[in-house]
Amino acid sequence: MEAKKGIYCSPLRLLAMEVFDKVNGNGVYCSLHTGQEKKFVPFSNHVACTVEMVSTDELYDVAVIDEIQMMADPYRGFAWTRALLGLKADEIHLCGDPSVLDIVRKICSETGDELFVHHYERFKPLVVEAKTLLGDLKNVRSGDCVVAFSRREVFEVKIAIEKHTNHRCCVIYGALPPETRRQQANLFNDQNNEYDVLVATDAVGMGLNLNIRRVVFYGLAKYNGDKTVAVPGSQVKQIAGRAGRRGSIYPDGLTTTLNLDDLAYLIECLKQPFDEVKKVGLFPFFEQVELFAGKMPNVTFCQLLEKFSENCRLDGSYFLCRHDHIKKVANMLQKVPELSLEDRFNFCFAPVNIRDPKAMYHLLRFASSYSQNLPVNIAMGIPKGSARNNKELLDLETKHQVLSMYMWLSHHFKEETFPYWKKAEAMANRYC
Repeated sequence: MEAKKGIYCSPLRLLAMEVFDKVNGNGVYCSLHTGQEKKFVPFSNHVACTVEMVSTDELYDVAVIDEIQMMADPYRGFAWTRALLGLKADEIHLCGDPSVLDIVRKICSETGDELFVHHYERFKPLVVEAKTLLGDLKNVRSGDCVVAFSRREVFEVKIAIEKHTNHRCCVIYGALPPETRRQQANLFNDQNNEYDVLVATDAVGMGLNLNIRRVVFYGLAKYNGDKTVAVPGSQVKQIAGRAGRRGSIYPDGLTTTLNLDDLAYLIECLKQPFDEVKKVGLFPFFEQVELFAGKMPNVTFCQLLEKFSENCRLDGSYFLCRHDHIKKVANMLQKVPELSLEDRFNFCFAPVNIRDPKAMYHLLRFASSYSQNLPVNIAMGIPKGSARNNKELLDLETKHQVLSMYMWLSHHFKEETFPYWKKAEAMANRYC
C-alpha cells in the first residue's frame, strides 16, 4: 500500500473484494475489477482484481499475484502464467506454496528477471489430533469446520449436527454466491451469536479468513467427475491449514477426521512435501486464435480449437490448459451462426456451469439476442421468498449464476448490448 501504483491479483472474486474493502478501510484509495463488477474509486492508483482480469498494458510499481501455484491448474493455470509473464511492474510479489519455486526460478532465468525467495513458516503450529470423532458428529465442538466434498454431504452434516447437538451451523460451498459465502463466514467468525460450527466443501481452502479451531474431514475421497478418488495430498494440506491461521482467536491449529479409517491418510498427506510443479498452463489469446483461423477458414470454432490443440508446440515448461468446457459451449453456440469469431471466443469464456441445462439455455439465449443486435434482456423472475427445499435452493443458485453471467458479459461486450447490468446486480443482491 506504500507504492504509488499497485495491483493485487486474486484467485477468487471473494478475496479481491476482501482486499478492496481492507485497503480502502485503511484510507488508501483502491478500485475493484472482477469479471462481474468494476468499481472505480476516484483518485485511486491501486486495484484489486481477479487474476483473469489483470491488465498487462498498465504500468505498476508493485504487483502481487496470490496463490501462484495455481499456474499448474489444468483449467485456469493460463491466467496466472499470463499475469507472471505479462505484468509490467517494477516488482512482482508471488505468494503461494513452494511447489512452483523451481519452475518460477526457471522462468525468471529465461526472462532475465531477478528472483528473491522468502520462506515463511506457519504462525501457529498445525497439530493432528490422534483422537478422531469416532464416526459420531455429536463429538463436534465449537470452532470446528467439518469438511465434506459434495454439496449433498454438506447439508446432510449440517442437518445431523443441528439435530443431535446444540450447535448451529454455517455452510460454505462452491455454488454459493460470493456475497453469501462472505455472510456465512462473518456469521461463523462472530463470537456473539449461536453459529459456532462451519460445514464446508473444499471451497473453504482458499480466500476466506476464518476463526477455525479444528478442521475435521468428514471423508477423504471425492468424485472427480468420472469416479471417486482420494483427495490429493496438496489439497488436504491446504484445507487442514485453515485451522489456527494468523489472526485467528485460537492459539493452535488442530485437524482430525470423522472416522478412524481416514486418520492415517491425513497424517500421510501432512507429512508429504508439496509435489514439485514441472509445467505451467497456457492458453491462446484471441489474436492467436484469429491468426490460426486464417489458415483454416472453413471449420467451426470447436474444430478450430481442436486443430489448435493438435498443432501447437510447447516447450517442456508449459502445457495447454484443458478446454473441454469451452468446447461444450462452442458446440452449443453453433446454433447461432451470426456470431463473429471474436464474439464466439468471448461467449465461450462466460462463467457458466456446463452441467446445468438451465444456465446453458440462458447463455444460448443471450448469444442469440446479441447476434440479432438486440438489447439482451435478463427475462428471469425473482422468487418472492427464501428457498423452502433443496429443489428451490438449486433453482436460486442457478438464477444467481445466470445473473452473474449477465454481469460478466456486460463487462466483456459493449454496454449497450447488455444494458440491464445494474438490474442484474440488484437482483443478484436480493438472492444473497
